[in-house]
Amino acid sequence: MAADSVLKVVFEHDGVFVHPSDDEDGVDQDLLVSGSLRILDKDAEILVEFRPLEDAVDPSNMLCAGKDSSSVVEWNQCLERSQSQQLLESQHSYETEWDMVNAVTFRKKTCNNGEGSLNHSHERSRSTFSVSISDLRSITVKEEGWTFLLLQLKDASVSLPPLHFHQGGSREFLDNLRRFALLTESPDDDMCLLVSTPNRALSQSFENLLDDNNFGFVNKFKRDPYVTTLGGFSKVTNYIFDVLRGSEEQQQRPPEEVADLLGEVIPGLEINHQEEPGFEVITRIDLGSRPQVSRQEPLTAEDWTKHQDGEGRMVETSLLKQNIFKGGLCHAVRKEAWKFLLGYFPWESSLEDRKVLQRAKTDEYFRMKLQWKSVSEEQERRNSRLRDYRSLIEKDVNRTDRTNRFYEGIDNPGLVLLHDILMTYCMYDFDLGYVQGMSDLLSPILFVMENEVDAFWCFVAFMDQMHQNFEEQMQGMKLQLIHLSALLRLLDLSFWNYLESQDSGYLYFCFRWLLIRFKRELSFQDVLRLWEVMWTGLPCQNFHLLVCCAILDSEKQKIMEENYGFNEILKHINELSMKLDIEEILQKAEGICLQIQNCKDLPHSVSVILGLDLEPSGADPPGSGSAPRVAQRPDGCSNGHLRETSSQLSCKVAFIS
Repeated sequence: MAADSVLKVVFEHDGVFVHPSDDEDGVDQDLLVSGSLRILDKDAEILVEFRPLEDAVDPSNMLCAGKDSSSVVEWNQCLERSQSQQLLESQHSYETEWDMVNAVTFRKKTCNNGEGSLNHSHERSRSTFSVSISDLRSITVKEEGWTFLLLQLKDASVSLPPLHFHQGGSREFLDNLRRFALLTESPDDDMCLLVSTPNRALSQSFENLLDDNNFGFVNKFKRDPYVTTLGGFSKVTNYIFDVLRGSEEQQQRPPEEVADLLGEVIPGLEINHQEEPGFEVITRIDLGSRPQVSRQEPLTAEDWTKHQDGEGRMVETSLLKQNIFKGGLCHAVRKEAWKFLLGYFPWESSLEDRKVLQRAKTDEYFRMKLQWKSVSEEQERRNSRLRDYRSLIEKDVNRTDRTNRFYEGIDNPGLVLLHDILMTYCMYDFDLGYVQGMSDLLSPILFVMENEVDAFWCFVAFMDQMHQNFEEQMQGMKLQLIHLSALLRLLDLSFWNYLESQDSGYLYFCFRWLLIRFKRELSFQDVLRLWEVMWTGLPCQNFHLLVCCAILDSEKQKIMEENYGFNEILKHINELSMKLDIEEILQKAEGICLQIQNCKDLPHSVSVILGLDLEPSGADPPGSGSAPRVAQRPDGCSNGHLRETSSQLSCKVAFIS
């Protein structure tokens, strides 16, 4: 028997009005229907519900001032907003709660109108409705001295009454709706917000993606392996979970249907390689043999000191980076070396320069920290965004690397620092704030630095590379999956074709790898080694994509020989966690890079993805085992992507046999 449904009120605002339309006979046009607007979470389905209050309201009891009212005060709220949202909100930046002359109160006895749900049956009463956000097509924002919203459904035959916010609250309603849906400005009407739920459902699911215990509900849902493998592994949680589960009587969905649903989660990955304009269609390429490479011992403190002059400036940095790439760093060197690798310290800076920089950065850090530390409880009650950030941070900090001695136990000072740095980062980048998964990126940095200020600025530098992984539209993740697919097709077309035949060509099983740079796939010490190697920027840009290719290259034989299907592939990849040999992976990934560089007919698109300079320029001969040259791109980050330039690297390539 199904469990009782769980209803959670996410947002509630009284004093929203419905104006009876002129064509409603027998309705007093001088009366307004006042009601309560709510956003509800009902069994992981998000609903927008309006229910009228018992008494209608006479509009003569209230007076709303226009935008030019002298009673309007400046409202400086810190809100997460995209450029399109800023453009839209700048056109109606004053909410009428600041303009009210006479406040109106209502009796909150709600009419008992039953379910009134439009989610499936679209039953309607005159003013009561309840609709799933997945059924919403758009929301149009209009002004008549106050704000009112027009909600349009995907089913054009059904209309909803306009919602009038005479007492303000439209901004809060839209902000809360953005927690569950992506609202983007229509290219045809800058007052119209298009509603898209899959993207937001995806970006909302960091918590379940990063929850190690998530895979434990296999017993509960062992009748449906798709739900089991996706729910905890592929970052496709509530939205996909409910879609895949369906009713209890429903049979398991076929893999091709599941793949289609996954394709909706990250729009843009559904690419027809033969018909998409701009694709470079080439025949199968012979890459030649893969060069054998070797790893070396980690760089010691003595070796590091040899690369400093009398004033503390780093010398022969190219050789130094290559040595770090080939062997990593001994732990004693990391605290200083990571500051250079991440860009916190300039390579050409002297010891005195770095002392001055640290003093300035310390002052800047504590000024930002003071901002959230000095927020009173009363202020925080009026700042929902800050409350949400704090709640997410506290939740994540309490479960981040708790088996590591640096973070274990109750009242651990490491946890306090982790919390404070993440809260201060919200002040540094309030538009992004905190998204689940960012604590995984900070934890190793704080572990190495053992210093709050240094860890913060190193984390800032790392987030500059990783920023797009956590942004609303997941543009960085989509781009990386497309690039990874192009590389895999080049390296092993037959394996890629096999994955495609099993509806796994989108490579969703690599999502967690890319999202937090293998943090949950490797042991803590191996994560330190991998990250410092990638931060050298060698041997090419986006080296982390070749690390993915190296792992898949090691697993392809088992996957193909065992004839793994869609859900078996997901399960197998997930079970690789903590079983990977980092040195073997790095060795293979470097060999793959050299193999690609040695290819004479390398597609231009692949060259751009990896940032390879294929023109002879006095570099070491191919196959010599040294790192290949990387084209210097001022607008890109090695092994990462700058926020404003990632779209420039979205080159496309298709392969045919």
